[in-house]
Parts: sequence; structure tokens; C-alpha cells
Amino acid sequence: MAEAYLIDAVRTPVGRRGGALAGVHSADLAAHVLRALVERSGVDPALVDDVILGCTDTLGPQSGNIARTAWLAAGLPDHVAGVTVDRQCGSSQQAVHFAAQAVLSGTQDVVVAGGVQNMSRIPISAAMLAGREYGFDDPFSGSKGWQERYGSVEVSQFRSADMIAGHWDLTREDLEAYAYRSHQRALTAAAEGRFEREIVPYEGFAADEGPRADTTPEKMAALKPLSEGSRLTAAVASQISDAASATLLASESFVREHSLTPRARVHHISVRAADPVWMLTGPIPATAHALRKTGLTIDDIDLFEVNEAFASVVLAWLDETGADPDRVNVNGGGIALGHPIGATGTKLLATLLHELERTGGRFGLQTMCEGGGTANVTIIERL
Repeated sequence: MAEAYLIDAVRTPVGRRGGALAGVHSADLAAHVLRALVERSGVDPALVDDVILGCTDTLGPQSGNIARTAWLAAGLPDHVAGVTVDRQCGSSQQAVHFAAQAVLSGTQDVVVAGGVQNMSRIPISAAMLAGREYGFDDPFSGSKGWQERYGSVEVSQFRSADMIAGHWDLTREDLEAYAYRSHQRALTAAAEGRFEREIVPYEGFAADEGPRADTTPEKMAALKPLSEGSRLTAAVASQISDAASATLLASESFVREHSLTPRARVHHISVRAADPVWMLTGPIPATAHALRKTGLTIDDIDLFEVNEAFASVVLAWLDETGADPDRVNVNGGGIALGHPIGATGTKLLATLLHELERTGGRFGLQTMCEGGGTANVTIIERL
């Protein structure tokens, strides 16, 4: 049976909106991790079959196939191609899936998969807003087929997060307690140096800017809700962030021929979807599907990375799956560490890989909610 091996995974520190990485061109940000990945792995970059990067809102510095631009900006061989993937929040996780599929199929032997997003320079949904300036409809209201199927109901991640909180009977206090725990876990992880091996410092910037040592439950409780009657505040949502991340996947024959030492193997990849109006519930059926396909149980998984788009997303997932909370986002998540959309998938994979190695775990499962109600699941096995 063919295998897809994970050779290495790296990321930049995550910058806050307007922070240390805000002024960096997205191609240069991605180029930084691509160079580091090549140097750390020892793989001849001329042998890379393709470069797949996740990125959303591909405008301005993120336009024109940034995967290709970033590889060239890194000074790497110009005969290596690149392609940019947009599966919303799961873009770079999907890049890993495409890379693994290429390796497993035998059509390619070594593929770079990663992602980049500078949300400080190009805000979330910038592409949709730019379209409106040119007189174009948004993705939903202008579609006859969509309107016939779903009507004029509001499609919003914020509305979905609130709907989830109501359906799963999650109070504002529940959400804030989870968010506070995310910050505390991230601060502990940083203090213990857990992120040091996965982070490639950028021009002296070496630590994630998101975790807040000064936050308290009382400060969270004092924040105004996002709208009247909402259980959401900024404290229980992921942070707007800037970052890049990258992984290297290779075939068994390539590993053997080049005397590489893989760190994990890709055990499972899949994607499923749920109601697009609810949008953020996708990880629940996606996780159930992945476990059925692999024959694993929730208790067989040593560590989970479930993207913290909102606290309600993870709490609902925990309720439905029965996963041990002490195995989920053990180093904090997007609420504390940030969610640089296009880069988050491989950022989480880098953290998952390094934490499995630190703790001696075997299986790690990663999933995240994505626009349109989709959700990817990746299961890796540490070697």
C-alpha cells in the first residue's frame, strides 16, 4: 500500500492585526517558510513536484497565484510549479490533502503544501467587498438557484456561531470560560517552549502575539456582545492574524532513495459538509465520517486540533463527539493564537505533529469548520 509521509512542518509566528507582520508582503511571508522548509528537510528543491498553498481573498499582494510567486520570491528553482487553493478556513489543510493524494496516487513524489494570509493588509471577505464596488452580487443574494433553495436567510459565520450556542445550550459564561482556557493553555505552551521547534522566526520576530497574559474572566464579561441578544463577544472568536506555514510530504520511494527520516505518515484524509447556513457545524459529521472510515474510535486519538473559529464550534464538537477536552487544543487555539485563514490548516498540523512528538502520542486528528459548511479531517500517525 502506498504511503504519504510528513517530512517536516514549519510556521512563522502569528502576528496580530496591525502587528509585527502587518507590513510584510504575503509572497515574502510565504517565501520565508518555504526556504526554511527546504533547508530543514535537506531535500533538493529542484526535486519538488509541486507547491500547493492555501490562501483566501486573493487580491493585491495575494493575487496572481501566490503559491508560484512565493516559491520564486524564495529564490527557489523556477521550473517548480505552484497552485493556490481556496477552501476558506481549510485552505492549507486542503493543500495537504491534495499533496497527499498526489503522493498516494504515485503521480508525484515530493510536494510542498502550506498557506499564507496577511489579514492586516487584506481584510476578511475583501474579495466580496471588492466585487460589490464593481457592481457584482455577493455569493448568495445574486444566485437564483441559491435563493430558490435557501431563500434570503442571512449567511454569516457570526450568526452561525450564535445559532450553535443556542442549539447546544451554551451560555455566554460557557463560551468565555473556554476562551479563557485557550489563552491560559497558549501562555503555558509558550512559556514551556513548546512552539520553538515549529516556529521559524521572521526578522527577529519569534513569538506569537495573540495570547493575552492580562485577560481575565472579569474583563471578558465586561465586553459588549456583537449584537443585541448575541452570546458572542470578540473574546470568544478567533483573532484576525497574519502568518504563513508549510509542510513537506513525500512518497515511500523518495524517502528511501534520499535517506530521509519521516516524522509521521498521513493515516487518513477526508472532507464532508453540513448545512451551509449553519456553516460551522461541519467538523461534527466530518469527524464521525473519518472515524468510520478508519475504524478508529474517538478514544484512539491522542491529540486533537479543532480550529477555534469560535468557542461555540469547539464546545458543540466536544459535546457531539465525546472527545476528552484534555486532549483537544492542548496548546490553545485560534482564540488565543490567532486564525490567519489561509495559513491555519498547516499551522495546526505543525503544532499537532510537534505535540505528538513531545508527548509520545500516536494518532492526531485535525479538523476545522469552513465557509459553505465544509470541514476537512486529517489524521496523522507519528513515527
